[in-house]
Amino acid sequence: MQLDAKIPVGPLAEKWDNHRFNLKLVNPANKRKYTIIVVGTGLAGGSAAATLAELGYNVKAFCYQDSPRRAHSIAAQGGINAAKNYPNDGDSIRRLFYDTVKGGDFRAREANVYRLAQISNNIIDQCVAQGIPFARDYGGLLANRSFGGAQVSRTFYARGQTGQQLLIGAYSALMRQVAEGKVNLLPRREMLDLVLVDGQARGIVARNLVSGEIESHAADAVVLATGGYGNAFFLSTNAMGSNVTAAFRAYKKGAFFANPCFTQIHPTCIPVHGSYQSKLTLMSESLRNDGRVWVPKKPGDSRSPEDIPESERDYFLEQKYPSFGNLVPRDVASRNAKEQCDMGKGVGDTKIAVYLDFTDAIKRDGRGIIEKKYGNLFEMYDKITADNPYETPMMIYPAVHYTMGGLWVDYDLMSTIPGLFVLGEANFSDHGANRLGASALMQGLADGYFIIPYTIGGYLNEMNSGPVTASHPEFQTAVTAVSDATNQLLSVNGKRTVDDFHKQLGKILWDYCGMSRNNQGLEKARKMIRDLRNEFRENVLIPGSDSEINQSLERAGRVADFLEFGELMVIDALARQESCGGHFNEAYQTEENEALRDDDNYCHVAAWEFTDADKEPLFHKEPLEFENVHLTQRSYK
Repeated sequence: MQLDAKIPVGPLAEKWDNHRFNLKLVNPANKRKYTIIVVGTGLAGGSAAATLAELGYNVKAFCYQDSPRRAHSIAAQGGINAAKNYPNDGDSIRRLFYDTVKGGDFRAREANVYRLAQISNNIIDQCVAQGIPFARDYGGLLANRSFGGAQVSRTFYARGQTGQQLLIGAYSALMRQVAEGKVNLLPRREMLDLVLVDGQARGIVARNLVSGEIESHAADAVVLATGGYGNAFFLSTNAMGSNVTAAFRAYKKGAFFANPCFTQIHPTCIPVHGSYQSKLTLMSESLRNDGRVWVPKKPGDSRSPEDIPESERDYFLEQKYPSFGNLVPRDVASRNAKEQCDMGKGVGDTKIAVYLDFTDAIKRDGRGIIEKKYGNLFEMYDKITADNPYETPMMIYPAVHYTMGGLWVDYDLMSTIPGLFVLGEANFSDHGANRLGASALMQGLADGYFIIPYTIGGYLNEMNSGPVTASHPEFQTAVTAVSDATNQLLSVNGKRTVDDFHKQLGKILWDYCGMSRNNQGLEKARKMIRDLRNEFRENVLIPGSDSEINQSLERAGRVADFLEFGELMVIDALARQESCGGHFNEAYQTEENEALRDDDNYCHVAAWEFTDADKEPLFHKEPLEFENVHLTQRSYK
């Protein structure tokens, strides 16, 4: 299949404006005739549902939580990027565009990234109008701070709660439309299948997580905004319920999955502290503005940090990358932290951590200023670790955080299935092989508030099929398939719990397809995942029934998908014989241990087409063309 990204012609800076003008519109009276399903109510889904309803469409919004307020978007603490250039330090739309392309190691589409940079300024205006309490400077203007991968201050923030405050804004807009009757909000539902009629996405099948009932919902188009798949690793910074199921079920219906091996390791997480831990906690990247990362120069040095003099400390990021210092991109910071620990210079009881030290910042600015910037983050660290970061350095280590891979979409954010649109972290489109900090919130709101309202209208205007109801035979077929799969899981009656399988899968992925990979390990991991999947089918234990609240059953379905999807991640990593961003193959690195790309052979998006659960997926590629930036070896020195 030839992948057509539908990138508009013309100069880069004019593509989006020209495309919006050329899209056919749906007049206000006709919008009332269309129903759109939005799955997921985080920043991308919530903003999309609210905006589409404001335009006049009938919207059905689904989330598996009891309220959209519990979406994982709240966990994006540090800020949101925009090219406003308020500090007058040289920022611009083009610089944000370039930093994002470079930060993603030149594995993202130019046109999509430039559009994101353009829209970033509108997002800030939108959020200020909603009353988002962004931090302000002494004169009352919006404040900015720096984030990794940039030499300008472009990150807007609300203390250490930016994602939560932005979600409240989107939630308020959404609930206003619920009150107006334009959005039918359906919480505690989990999408279990996508329904296609004549090759077009026309609805979903969902399970009511309270009653167990399998429901059918029809629409004229479906929007997936269901987040990423970091929980495939079991231990990640994601909420416990985050999963790949909605996207993976769409993949099995014909939506191509792009770059699944591109997973981001965040360098600023609280280290693993025990074998019974179920998730990891992210400390915001914003802390790297004032915190200095270091380890003892001497391997095996077990002295307390206050007993190690300045001359015996290794500020390794500042020394290796003098231009960016502690604000290098996440993949670079993570690999260097791992390298220090592998050399025996790790700190703490486990020796799998490095210090993030605020002593100099407190001496320079005073504790009060640091409290204003990061107070809630310091409190969170104190509560989790029982260490006061005002008095002793934080200990941090890399962990799985974000996923750059996702369902393949064109410039309109439509997948390879007509009528199925994918927003936010669930698609692959904007971040290449590594996402810059503070760009997740930016993409989610750009997709929801400012892109999908235009592009979905262009699709609906050109639809050539009539109305479809949930009584259509394709819905009954899907319901039967979902019910059969559920009954199959419940009938196994084995001896191992779902979490036990998930934990083993996560260790395999972390060990062999995590921060670094090699071909031998990837081949080993593929066999191990297949064996584990076969055992899961024969030996998983799921108590309870499907006609009640059953969280073990919920997790079983998600882990079953992770067990298939994990192999796809490994297949994708094996197919990319280079290193780029978060995909670091040990065989491809520079003399200074940086990722070494192969632009002649791998300057493309890898898109995978499902064939069968136990068969090789079909490989497709979308060549990436760089007409406005030069392909160069990334350097942050």
